[in-house]
Amino acid sequence: MNVERFREYCLVKQQVTEHFPFDEHTLVFKVAGKMFALCGIERIPFQINLKCDPERSEELRAEYDGLIIPGYHMSKKHWNTVFVQQLPPELVTDLIDHSYELVVQSLPKKVRETFG
Repeated sequence: MNVERFREYCLVKQQVTEHFPFDEHTLVFKVAGKMFALCGIERIPFQINLKCDPERSEELRAEYDGLIIPGYHMSKKHWNTVFVQQLPPELVTDLIDHSYELVVQSLPKKVRETFG
């Protein structure tokens, strides 16, 4: 997965928008106004920051030592930095989905009801 495929994968999800709130190099994806994924579009190797359940984060960091690390410039408890190109593509899409779902689940019930 590269930055463009990552972008396309995120944008097909319901109520996702893309932004550059920090600078012109940091692409942020939000669902209903809440951030669930971001990446440095020029960063090599390609890496993304994703929300993750704290217990799952610990397991992933142990299993993929050095490839999934505490979130760079993020809450280390709730965010991971994922080195995308060294991991199986299905794991990366699963982690993106997990991040999206965590944020959706945290939205008020009235907002969640707008999802199909």
